Amino acid sequence: MFSLKPPRPTFRSYLLPPPQTDDKINSEPKIKKLEPVLLPASKANGAPLGAGGGGSQKTPLFETYSDWDREVKRTGASGWRVCSINEGYMISTCLPEYFVVPSSLADQDLKVFSHSFVGRRMPFWCWSHSNGSALVRTALIRDVLQQRKIEQRICNAITKSHPQRNDVYKSDLDKTLPNIQDIQVAFVKLKQLCVNEPFEETEEKWLSSLENTRWLEYVRAFLKHAAELVYVLESKRLSVVLQEEEGRDLSCIIASLVQVMLDPYFRTITGFQSLIQKEWVMAGYPFLDRCNHLKRSEKEAPVFLLFLDTTWQLLEQCPAAFEFSETYLAVLHDSTRVALFGTFLFNSPHQRVQQSTEFAISKNIQLGDEKGLKFPSVWDWSLQFTPKDRTLFHNPFYIGKSTPCVQNGSVKSFKRTKKSYSSTLRGMPASLKNGIISEEELRPRRNSLILQVKPAPLETRDSQDWGAERFFQERASRPADLHGTILPHLSGAHIKLWKLCYFRWVPEAQIQHGGFITAFHKLSLLADEVDVLSRALRQPRGGPMPAPGPELAPSRLYFCAGGPHDAPGTPDFLSSSFPFSPVGNLCRRSISGTPLSKFLSGAKIWLSTETLANED
Repeated sequence: MFSLKPPRPTFRSYLLPPPQTDDKINSEPKIKKLEPVLLPASKANGAPLGAGGGGSQKTPLFETYSDWDREVKRTGASGWRVCSINEGYMISTCLPEYFVVPSSLADQDLKVFSHSFVGRRMPFWCWSHSNGSALVRTALIRDVLQQRKIEQRICNAITKSHPQRNDVYKSDLDKTLPNIQDIQVAFVKLKQLCVNEPFEETEEKWLSSLENTRWLEYVRAFLKHAAELVYVLESKRLSVVLQEEEGRDLSCIIASLVQVMLDPYFRTITGFQSLIQKEWVMAGYPFLDRCNHLKRSEKEAPVFLLFLDTTWQLLEQCPAAFEFSETYLAVLHDSTRVALFGTFLFNSPHQRVQQSTEFAISKNIQLGDEKGLKFPSVWDWSLQFTPKDRTLFHNPFYIGKSTPCVQNGSVKSFKRTKKSYSSTLRGMPASLKNGIISEEELRPRRNSLILQVKPAPLETRDSQDWGAERFFQERASRPADLHGTILPHLSGAHIKLWKLCYFRWVPEAQIQHGGFITAFHKLSLLADEVDVLSRALRQPRGGPMPAPGPELAPSRLYFCAGGPHDAPGTPDFLSSSFPFSPVGNLCRRSISGTPLSKFLSGAKIWLSTETLANED
């Protein structure tokens, strides 16, 4: 969290871990901390916790049939249906109670097939393209004798769900991507590199040391594979099946990246949160093991962080397509280390229900119709951050949908054309040299704007590879479609190190009054001024103009445009790692005064849900 700055450069924030056990997870110490929040009836101000403040009421949790049904209808997946055979987790304990399957597959067939899959994780739907192609995830079939028969039945059902009855493309992630052990080794090397002391000794060999970690190589590999599947789904119009041994790690990254690239809804804050809830939380990503909450290092792997890093690469390359900022992504990573919310605490939805139910029984708590106690949702950001702090989640570059304007009694629409801005906001074409520092001209230092990795060698291409190459070249030659498909640039110069996340606790790497935050500050002021002017233009002619000052609607941005008489200049507290490690006046009122940070520092502010509700 913003306020949880460690005493020295480190990647781990303070958290409240449960005690280590051998056989079973002991959730009681965590839940006792949350008793004032959970009770009575898990409500604050008359609304369920996790459903109020901070916009979490807009984030579907995919715990109900209706959430999945709405998602199917949103994507227009006509050949798919919501399946409820796992109600009560009767089939698989690592799948959600409700998921989506081909309409042609009967429940009885699914029950029979489930026994053949690892963890009984049968194929389930993730997303559908407007052309009818679908994205599906599945675990491996462990029954070798039945493998061919089951695969044929599943593929036939997916084919029938396609409007053109197109074939199915299977992607074996275990064979094409680094495994979680490789990812963990790379991250450990990256940590050692970023917190190594003394700082000066690593400067001259910084780039080679960074390359040797292989972290950026893995970031590029996942982006490349996701982009190739975008080509299969969109250009070849084939449904894609992501296959992984357990279907709970690498497939989470690829399924999420593909949807971020293809669907602009998942590039909004609410959409991105629903994506994580759907493809990670409810799909059974083992947060408890991978985040090492129980100190079992043999299962630890930063898979979720790798996904956030790849998302940041897309945000960096095409900022106008994303509603959220890199601060929001960093906060998401930090939230996995705060063991106060149920979202990133368990290995599966079943485990969350089981542990909270056992705790309720041990305390003689009447649950009624509830399936276990309701943990606070991390999506209720008001539990952690003030409204002012949450404005840092918004990206000033973001260009949303057109806004209606009332002019001369008629409604008009202001819509910026792609021609006027897309080519600059998505970054310079690879053919241009101005503004790009080549390795021959200048060797970048640790806090420079460009950190390069060598491009991967070209593999032998078949006809499909050449088709994909033409697809990518055609996309790169035209302006980015901010409300359509976006694709990453994969050359070494475009894959960068996420410095805000990895360097924020390294004082020597910070640039006072410099770095990207200075541009962010100026652009925020311009964007806020544009918002104010657009609101004025939307007023009917002759109608009352918005009054200046505090009566105006609060800005969605942290840095707001001031009046004509306000003194210009950059605030003293800005540095390249803002807002996580501010310089200057460290006692200023800021994110460090949020409810969560007060709670962790021992302040008795969560004595009741009423107190919590009144804090904001």
